[in-house]
Amino acid sequence: MNTEEVELLSDSKYRNYVAAVDKVLKNFEYSSEWADLISALGKLNKVLQNNAKYQVVPKKLTIGKRLAQCLHPALPSGVHRKALETYEIIFKIIGPKRLAKDLFLYSSGLFPLLSNAAMSVKPVLLGLYETYYLPLGKTLKPGLQGLLTGVLPGLEEGSEYYDRWI
Repeated sequence: MNTEEVELLSDSKYRNYVAAVDKVLKNFEYSSEWADLISALGKLNKVLQNNAKYQVVPKKLTIGKRLAQCLHPALPSGVHRKALETYEIIFKIIGPKRLAKDLFLYSSGLFPLLSNAAMSVKPVLLGLYETYYLPLGKTLKPGLQGLLTGVLPGLEEGSEYYDRWI
């Protein structure tokens, strides 16, 4: 926990936010089907959006792990799309400076996705990269190799996304 989060703990509404995130994360533990994951992601999205004023995501390590698990290639594209929606909400909340600092937390799930993604997921994923990752500029450098490793195999010459990225 950084100093800003420690200071926020004195705010009762922030503590309620942390408790709500904890409660939502429990839903992932009890998920037995992909539909349960979509439901858990929807609840997480709602909690994050309702508390966007804090510009901090509590339990970010656990959330990053759960989101990465939701991007497993064996899961259907609906789960992937819902997880990408959650990533976008988080990226909007934390802003570019915190994203650069927490790049490793969120990228571990995103970078390997493109090569296994369904056609409906690829444009959403590429949109996240364009909107949130590329503007990071030099601060993206620690994750650049992972980004390139994730993007290049998914971009086959002749595909509809090839021209978009070249």
